[in-house]
Amino acid sequence: MRGLGPMHQTEGRTRQGRRLRSEVTAAEAVLWTLLRERRFEGLKFRRQTPVAGAIVDFFCADLRLVIELDGGVHVLREAEDAVRDARLTRAGFTTLRFGNQAFLRNPNVVLEAIRLHAVAIRRQPPHPSGSA
Repeated sequence: MRGLGPMHQTEGRTRQGRRLRSEVTAAEAVLWTLLRERRFEGLKFRRQTPVAGAIVDFFCADLRLVIELDGGVHVLREAEDAVRDARLTRAGFTTLRFGNQAFLRNPNVVLEAIRLHAVAIRRQPPHPSGSA
């Protein structure tokens, strides 16, 4: 993938991604059903994949978009998540973060956030160098 920066793929991260894909939460399973196979807006998403040194829940390379669905444990990890999100931002990615329960109550909130991000990205003029 050209232009994505370091994906930081290692054997350990590959194993971790496989493990996480097999230990999916209910919220992740529902969102994956909505996103997989280009079902949403024709966008290609991957799940539990390495991006800029982190394993992210969902990733759309075309939009440079990371979607994170967080369970209750993330309340205890807010500082770690903030550092991780800042690293992703520095690498040129946008992170949208939602709680599992909020998503399960209303999945359309997440889908609309993705849709709005896609519209904003598609309206941006191309970078003059053609590299971004």
